Order: sequence, then C-alpha cells, then structure tokens
Amino acid sequence: MNSVIGKQVLSIGSRTASSTATLGIWTPVLGNPQVRVCHSGTIGIHPVKNLPIKKRGYDVTRNPHLNKGMAFTLEERLQLGIHGLLPPCFLSQDVQVLRVMKSYETKSSDLDKYIILMTLQDRNEKLFYRVLTSDIERFMPIVYTPTVGLACQQYGLAFRRPRGLFITIHDKGHIATMLNSWPEEDIKAIVVTDGERILGLGDLGSYGMGIPVGKLALYTACGGVHPQQCLPVLLDVGTDNETLLNDPLYIGLKHKRIRGKQYDELVDEFMQAVTNKYGMNCLIQFEDFANSNAFRILNKYRNKYCTFNDDIQGTASVAVAGILAALRITNNKVSDHKFVFQGAGEAAMGIAHLIIMAMEKEGTPREEAIGKIWMVDSKGLIVKGRGNLNHEKEMFAHDHPQVKTLEEAVEILRPSALIGVAAIAGAFTEKIIKNMAAFNERPIIFALSNPTSKAECTAEQCYQLTEGRGIFASGSPFSKVTLANGQTFYPGQGNNAYVFPGVALGIIACGVRHISEDIFLRTAEIIAENVTDEHLAEGRLYPPLSSIRDISFKIAVRIVDYAYKNNLASWYPEPEDKESFVRSLIYSPDYDSFTMDNYHWPVQAMQIQDV
Repeated sequence: MNSVIGKQVLSIGSRTASSTATLGIWTPVLGNPQVRVCHSGTIGIHPVKNLPIKKRGYDVTRNPHLNKGMAFTLEERLQLGIHGLLPPCFLSQDVQVLRVMKSYETKSSDLDKYIILMTLQDRNEKLFYRVLTSDIERFMPIVYTPTVGLACQQYGLAFRRPRGLFITIHDKGHIATMLNSWPEEDIKAIVVTDGERILGLGDLGSYGMGIPVGKLALYTACGGVHPQQCLPVLLDVGTDNETLLNDPLYIGLKHKRIRGKQYDELVDEFMQAVTNKYGMNCLIQFEDFANSNAFRILNKYRNKYCTFNDDIQGTASVAVAGILAALRITNNKVSDHKFVFQGAGEAAMGIAHLIIMAMEKEGTPREEAIGKIWMVDSKGLIVKGRGNLNHEKEMFAHDHPQVKTLEEAVEILRPSALIGVAAIAGAFTEKIIKNMAAFNERPIIFALSNPTSKAECTAEQCYQLTEGRGIFASGSPFSKVTLANGQTFYPGQGNNAYVFPGVALGIIACGVRHISEDIFLRTAEIIAENVTDEHLAEGRLYPPLSSIRDISFKIAVRIVDYAYKNNLASWYPEPEDKESFVRSLIYSPDYDSFTMDNYHWPVQAMQIQDV
C-alpha cells in the first residue's frame, strides 16, 4: 500500500544508506525515495544521503530538546500531530516556571530537589535552563556542589534515565562506533571522568556520571554553551569501592579497577576517537580523576589536544582569583605572602603553580616564588630528604626539619595564607585559626574542599576565632555569619563554576586547540576585577553567583581577544566586534528561539511502499 507517513516514521533515529534494522518502524530519507519494507521487519533504503531526523507527533513530547509541554500553541499542536496528546490548557513559559517552583518547594531534602530538576532536564530542556537561570545562586548548590556529591553517592536510587555516554574498559577497540550512537553530531565540549575521585568522596565508579552531567548543565546555565553541543562521558574501568561492588543497585562494572597499559590504551583510544569524529577543536575537560592519573594524563595530552583538568587548573584559577581579591584587603602583592597548603594533590599543585605564575608576573624570580609555598600531606610537611616523594611534590620540598602535623607547621612557618584542599573535615582546628589571627592582622584562610561535609572549617569558625579579621573563602556555600558585635559577613564561595563555563565558551567561540596556563591566570584576574569594594566589605572575595553569566561572558570575550592576538584561534576571519560575536553564540532558554523547522520534515515528502 502507499500512504503518507505519520508519527511512526520519525521515531527511529538516523541511519546510513546501507543500514538495516529489525524494527517495525520506518525511516525517512532525503528527496521522497521509495522505502522498501518487508513483512519480516527489515528495512532497506536507496543509497542517498540520509539527513538527521526531525520529529513530529508523540516523539516531540518525549524529546527534551524539542518539548515545550503545554506551551505549544494550538497551531503548533495541529501541525506537529500532538493535538490531544496534551491537556487542552495553554501555559506560557513563565507559568511553567511557576509550576516547577511550586513542585520544587514541596521537597524538603536537597536530593529530592536534585531529582526534581534532573527529571525536568530529561523532559523539557529549555524549561530546565530557564528555571536554573532564573536564580542561579539558589539552584547551583542543588545541580552541582554540594548536592551533586550526595546524588552521586545515591545514584542507584536517583537514576531515572541514562544521560551521557558510558564507555567501559571492555569497549576498547570500539569507541569510535560508540560515539556514532550519540544522537548529536555537532559536539563542541566533553566532560569526562573515570569516577575514581569524586569530589572528596573517593571512588564512586559509574555513579560518578553525575559530575559530568552537572558540569555540563553549568556550561549552559552559566556560560551559554548550547546543551546539544555538550557530551558527558563516564569511562567505566571498574571500581575498588567494595560497598558498590556488593550493591545490587550499582549500575557500573562489578569488578576491581583495571589499571596500567589497558587503562592507558582506553584513554588514548577515547581521545583519538573524539577528535576524529568531532575535530581537534572539541574541548575535552577531565574531571575527578585520581592524583595518580590526573597529572600524568594532563601532561600527556595538553599539547596534543584541546584539553584541561578542572580539578587542577579550574580550581587553581578560582583560588588565585580569591587571592587576588584578598590582596585589596591586605594591601600588598602575592609575592609578599607565605602559603601553607593542607593537601598536596591535584588541587594543591594546580593552585601552587598558578600562584608561582602570578608571582613571576609581579617580577619575583621563580625559585624565590617556589620558596614561599609549603605543603602538608598525610605524612606531614613536605621537606627534602623525605622518602617516596613524586615529581610534583619534590618541587615544593624545602630544606627544613620534619614536621608531622599541620598545627605544628602553622606554628613554625607562621604563614599569611592557609589553603585547605585535602578533604579533611575540621583540619583547621581552633588553635590553627587562632594562630593565623595572632600572626597576621588579616589572615587568609581558604577551606576549599568539597562537599560541605569535607570543609576544613566553617565560615562561622573562621570569623569568630579571628574576631572578624579572617579573609575567608570556601569550596561549598556557607550561610552569612553575624558576630556578637553586629558585623555580618557573606562568605565567598570559590566555585569552579566561575571559571570553566566562561573558559569553555571562549575556547569554543574561536577554536582554540591547546589551552595554555596563561588563560587560567587571565581568567583569575577577570574574576577578581569584578569584585567591588562593597563586596570586599561584606566578606565576599568573589562576585555574587547571581552575576556569573555576566562574568562568564566577560571571560569568554577576553579569551577570544587573547587567542587572536597570540595566534591561538582557528576560526577566521577574526571578528571585529568580539562582544557581539560571542553574544551571538550564547544559548537562549526561551521558547522564542524555536521555529517549526526544528521539528519535522514536510510530511508529503515521505512515502512508504509495502512489498
């Protein structure tokens, strides 16, 4: 029989010209071809170029990229074949936001709120981002730190619908084929993790997928990167977490982590497959890899691919931004400070190296700058002669007697800045904080570990024990603190979201192929520049999170300008008005950006023939 295709036609996804399938559904192709359909269910199509399938009918309401829910007009419902599939009421996007908020406010736990928002993302993408951007300061702690950590721990319960690409160690040799399964072709940014060091929570294996999903949501909400250009990836090589291995709800591979040559081959193949498919300009952000792999992978790929490690470089940038802002309170230079770190892992090393760059920019010789940075790890102060120091730690090993504890190190070294990045809750004891206040008029105390349960001290402890003189920043959000004398402080949150969305937007905009450390130092400077004197007076070392989209835009514009001036850009001709150029690339969460062309092929162009 001959008939016009209805909604069934559009439910299969794109195929190559020679592909076959054993599905009882049709596939549309370009130019009104004859589609031969056998009763056995196999499908054959003429060798013409197949275009990406667009949707109509029931599929529209099940596609989060296209769904507007009850905001579809009557005309749209009729044209798309969805009249009757939705309640008869018509709601504006503003009213839809109100409905989401009413539901959101009924939830008492942050995990339930997280699930509400993630379910919305699965159902209606534009509405999800409209909700997030309506109050980023309110929703960021839910979609990212600290709640995303809890969500990862509970991923077996919170898991509703797969998001992103799960690539296992057993898929080695087939990653290129797996990338072809992803429905979007124009991928500009990938966030990838192997789940071994999720925040300060350790090895969560496949449950770590919540991190790339959350990061990329902020790429869009904070930076304006198009969500369909983003791909979250989980490299599942197993887990050493016995609790997960014995958990019947665990969604990942149930064996110990595979390491060594096989692991490296998997990552090598992944990097090559991504760039083969999406191009050398595809940004690949490494996230929450263990120390043993993070530095090694970054050094291996940083000059070969467009890549960075957010735990090393993003954390460094936001921490240095806080330090640069703090200098306006201490009224001196970075080089005038002595830094002690609690922790000597990825974050500590990244921050330390960027501090050295900032000191060198001030004119301080490199060796002198290194001498101003001291680190304490699980075995005590890192000093020369201590055994089993890796290459990264050796750089900061100074001539000094061994010291076993952070408390002793602070007492002996008398630092002006204390930075916690070891995820040891309460590491900044009362004695340590009081000593910092005794040694310095305005001590810098950064408790940067995530989530909140891992913070080295609370904002309240810092302000109270320093009598309001402490300059405080944290990795997770803390509420305002009011002291007995009436002073009120709004603690600054050193959130990496100030960094990576704007950096990503700028890199994508001009096609940077290799990301230099200078980009992260410049990003830190831009963030610090946007901290006003009024913010500093309130205790803020960062601009309010409510301004983060504007900060990301400024970072992106500055990166584009820097890239063209230093021959790092790939896209030419160089735009004359870089602000307008970047603004034209930013994703809009409003339904106004939809047109009917987003949805369906002309129905009369597709016919089937029964044989």
